Amino acid sequence: MNTKSKLSQKVLKNKYKPLFQYFINGLKDLYWAEKAVEVLLKKNKSLAYTEELSDALDDHEKQTQKHIRRLEKIFDSLKEKAEAKKCEAMAGLVKEAEETVKETPENSMTRDAVIIISAQKVEHYEIASYGGLLQIALTFNMDSVADWLEKT
Repeated sequence: MNTKSKLSQKVLKNKYKPLFQYFINGLKDLYWAEKAVEVLLKKNKSLAYTEELSDALDDHEKQTQKHIRRLEKIFDSLKEKAEAKKCEAMAGLVKEAEETVKETPENSMTRDAVIIISAQKVEHYEIASYGGLLQIALTFNMDSVADWLEKT
């Protein structure tokens, strides 16, 4: 990062401190969310009826672990502690997923369908959250952070 970019970043952080704090809180929120998703994926993998779904959930779990590591890199680059802040939205999605899966017959395509739909809801939340934080990172000229968010 060049001197002009560092200066620009400092000016923006001071001028838009509430936005920068929102950004940091959003990262903490996503860090919690990703860890909750990781636990949910492990549970659902064992409940999946088809091997294809179990394999897909395994792949998704590996991706989630990469997301967690990227978030830790982002925190480190910002000299912030990698700290999870409970994400109420994700907590609600996880609770809904667990409840609806319990209501389905074991070893059934119905259960697999519910697991898939629950996973899609989680993905949509993540897409919206990462996309929003990406735009804020770009606003603050945090190019490496933006690159990590875009990959995620």
